[in-house]
Amino acid sequence: MVSLWVLIGILIKILVVVGITQGAVAYLILVERKIAAYTQDRIGPNRAGPFALLQPLADGAKMLLKEDVIPKYVSRPLYILAPWIAITMAMIAFAVVPFGPVGPDQIINFQIAPYVNIGILYVFAVGSLSVYGVILAGWASNNKYSFLGGLRSTAQLISYEIPLGLSILGMVLITGSLDLNDIINWQDRQGVWGIFVQPLGFLLFLVSAFAETNRLPFDLPEAEQELVGGFHTEYSAMKFGMFFLGEYLHIITVSYITVILFFGGWDIPFFLSQEQTSVWSAALKVLVMIVKVFAVILFMMWIRWTLPRFRYDQLMDLAWKSMIPLALINLVATAAVVQLIRTYWV
Repeated sequence: MVSLWVLIGILIKILVVVGITQGAVAYLILVERKIAAYTQDRIGPNRAGPFALLQPLADGAKMLLKEDVIPKYVSRPLYILAPWIAITMAMIAFAVVPFGPVGPDQIINFQIAPYVNIGILYVFAVGSLSVYGVILAGWASNNKYSFLGGLRSTAQLISYEIPLGLSILGMVLITGSLDLNDIINWQDRQGVWGIFVQPLGFLLFLVSAFAETNRLPFDLPEAEQELVGGFHTEYSAMKFGMFFLGEYLHIITVSYITVILFFGGWDIPFFLSQEQTSVWSAALKVLVMIVKVFAVILFMMWIRWTLPRFRYDQLMDLAWKSMIPLALINLVATAAVVQLIRTYWV
């Protein structure tokens, strides 16, 4: 039986994570608008408060106060359900993400569900369910542009889930675990990050992550120049805002997984280790992880405002003719090397 205090602790963690992530999304939108302005040689938001720090509050109020229009010709139950699926799946993925050190010797376990030892499978399962939000939005809108966006999304997300899943199996084979904490601890013990032992796996994961989050150059499901707004063409006010929120939450989740798998999580070789269990070391590990995640998010934003969109045939060719074969080669090569090492050197 789980004690009442454990349940209260989990509830507090949930509230803290929800509050921080929602606030982070609001200000990440401001950061992206500033990056876009810098890339395009303009100023960007600069009116609402000092350094435009009140701009996210103005944007949030605008979303809440806008008229919520629901066209008569939509399939109403699914039309309303779609944005809820998008934001819910993006939120519950954080349940197994370690935001800092986790273990029996730690003062605080920086993870909502620390006893789930198949965390990476959970994240991928939940992430695959978020596809339904986009697909249902496109179909239920009863709009040809939305329908084409949903159709594109179906092909794109299902196609790129294959190399995305294959790309992480190399790290799973090397570390021998599906637990995100074990993967971080392995990198700490060996003094080497995943990007150095799985460079091809990292590249495949990163490209697939762009496609899974519908970010440029893989934003085919919404492609404004071709499909007006794609799957969310018929959405307005807070329902549109929920899709927007879900996308940025998904970006944060993907960035955390990237840092955990390939950049050591909270680890800094020869400086931080899992044996350090003081309050100050825990706080430093959380800070290190946040900095790494923010760096990955900035990189994703930079790519969005740098590269042009792929054509749809190029998108599918990249997945099926290049990335999936490379992911299979990487997996087989990694399995062979791991087996040789365990047979002859261990």
